[in-house]
Amino acid sequence: MDQPLALPRADFTADCRARVAFEVLANRWDSVVVFTLGEGGPMRPRALLSRIGGISPKVLNDALRRLEYNGLIEHRSYAEAPPRVDYALTEAGEALLEPMQAMGRWAARYADEVLDAQERFGAAGAGPRAGVARSR
Repeated sequence: MDQPLALPRADFTADCRARVAFEVLANRWDSVVVFTLGEGGPMRPRALLSRIGGISPKVLNDALRRLEYNGLIEHRSYAEAPPRVDYALTEAGEALLEPMQAMGRWAARYADEVLDAQERFGAAGAGPRAGVARSR
């Protein structure tokens, strides 16, 4: 098995390029949209709303604009009546699916530990609450 690429410590400091990967998906809905497009292929906005659930049209539109701005999705218009638009992952967006799946595996293994730590920290009377629902 290939060894993971070891990045110098400086690669995660203020101006490093490695941080871009974390920053482009920092918004909670952006990764959901990328994953949904990766799972289902190109989709129209209404299909994304339906497939994702729990996201408003405005929030979806904002996520789509951010993802397009970051080069992770492309907006495709069709010359039809009525006009049709869909969104698809770019090569960069497709390439994010593997690390996102790795993060999903990490979450499946460690989410309960993280939530327990948050509860202990909160019980001590300090700290932010992440608001993540526990599914045991």
